[in-house]
Amino acid sequence: MPPSMLLSQLPNGERALVERLRTSSAEVGAATLRRLGELGFIPGEPVHMLCRGPGGREPLAVQVGETLFALRLVEAQCVEIVLS
Repeated sequence: MPPSMLLSQLPNGERALVERLRTSSAEVGAATLRRLGELGFIPGEPVHMLCRGPGGREPLAVQVGETLFALRLVEAQCVEIVLS
């Protein structure tokens, strides 16, 4: 099995599968993890890093399933992925 990494580390244009959600910092709590799960960031779901904001920073344009989201870096650091 390929090693896991964070969604925030996925290069533009690459695809992966969600492995799990985890708290990345003190500013991220259970409500954020619950929200990410409700948006579709669940184990086994395909994700596609479309692009990053100006200078390669926020927001991150990510497709989960058929839905496009703009995530903050701190949110993307909560999503562990494996390359598909």
